Amino acid sequence: MRLITTLSILLIGQILFGQNRVQKIDSLLTVMHKNEKLNGSVLIAEKGKVIYKHSFGYSNEETKQELDENSIFELASCSKQFTAMAIMMLKENGRLNLDDNISKFIPELANYKDITIRNLLNHTGGLPDYMVLMDSLFDKSKIATNKDIISIFSKNQPKIVFEPNTKYEYSNTGYALLASIIEKASGQTFADYLQKKIFTPLKMTKSFVYTRRYSPKKVDNYAFGYVYSDSLKKYFLPDSLTETNMVIWLDGIVGDGCVNSTVNDLLKWDRALYTNKLLSKEGMAELFQVATLNDKSKTKYGFGWAIDDNADFGKIVSHSGGWPGYVTYIDRHITNDKTIIILQNHNNVSIPVKSIRSILYNKPLPKPIVRKEVALPTEQLQKLIGVYEVEKDFEIKIKLENNQLFTQLTGQNAFPIFAESEQLFFLKVVDAQLQFEKNDKDEIVKLYLLQNGNKIEAKRIK
Repeated sequence: MRLITTLSILLIGQILFGQNRVQKIDSLLTVMHKNEKLNGSVLIAEKGKVIYKHSFGYSNEETKQELDENSIFELASCSKQFTAMAIMMLKENGRLNLDDNISKFIPELANYKDITIRNLLNHTGGLPDYMVLMDSLFDKSKIATNKDIISIFSKNQPKIVFEPNTKYEYSNTGYALLASIIEKASGQTFADYLQKKIFTPLKMTKSFVYTRRYSPKKVDNYAFGYVYSDSLKKYFLPDSLTETNMVIWLDGIVGDGCVNSTVNDLLKWDRALYTNKLLSKEGMAELFQVATLNDKSKTKYGFGWAIDDNADFGKIVSHSGGWPGYVTYIDRHITNDKTIIILQNHNNVSIPVKSIRSILYNKPLPKPIVRKEVALPTEQLQKLIGVYEVEKDFEIKIKLENNQLFTQLTGQNAFPIFAESEQLFFLKVVDAQLQFEKNDKDEIVKLYLLQNGNKIEAKRIK
């Protein structure tokens, strides 16, 4: 896996000088693809008119079939916006209320009496992560479905992480349960409801819910997702690697993921969100309102969308998605009606949204971050191995395999980390660092996760 080197960055700057916006975007993405930091399809539109559309790389590494504008990608968490829309449509049809307790539709969860549908929509419910629970409680020889999540929560009754509406914490559990609520309220499967009420009316002909291991079918022009093994220096389907084989036994779960689509179809979706084809004017506005917590503070999330009132670019609603083999992003600039859609089927890639935004608005490109990797002896790396607790039921594990350190957050994949110094490490899959801290006895006692201007502390517990 190659990084974009300092020389490449300087080259990008030279290439972009004097070009128009579209040429600058193409040059940027072309260099990223050559440096293995981009593999997928990109579409950019202004007021609905496509100004840039291009695909980079293969949809199938074995057959070398090339990606194109009709390649179908797993959207991962970008699926959540469709789940939220379905809930809002059922609300307007009188099938549910947002302040209904979730037990009204899922009686097995009566123990969670204070959690509402609204809490699930805006990630304020406090339910623990289902992936962590199922990692230890589910029979992985089978493929889990949403019913298995409900069964495990009903049987084990894990405690909530926080009281509803006192905190925002991103929750895949909430959106999986929303899919089950959609099925109960509509009398249709989650897949059928989205197909009949959203995809077909919007003529999104290449969009559907797809669980390819649980319910396989032939899909033409499917973009298979690949993960890169640093140790083997090769791309693999995630099914074949131990650290990513959850894609098999979690494949029957929908709502938090499993919508598949193309860049062209997602532009149709984007355009519909400026109309009232699916929801009333009031309903559309509610989708893009941030949540208010009990203490009157505001979050930065609405219903299936992250919300940002940006000083430079106006109001932006966006969402990212990540699942072994897939990295996705949709960026909708509501104030200025610009759209950026990026669908990728490699895991070791970047999301160049900030750079594309800057080019679209004729602003200077953000300064690239170039980190210098240093080699550390094995005995130094071994001192860092352990479990670091951010809060109850949310940990950062550090492990060493074949002289390579890995970090793993609760409910997420393990990723390699690389040393900048004895106590400062960085990730290549995302722009993030881990800073380890010693006590006066020279023992590692905590670490800090540094990402997007945030500094999250985790104390060592093992």
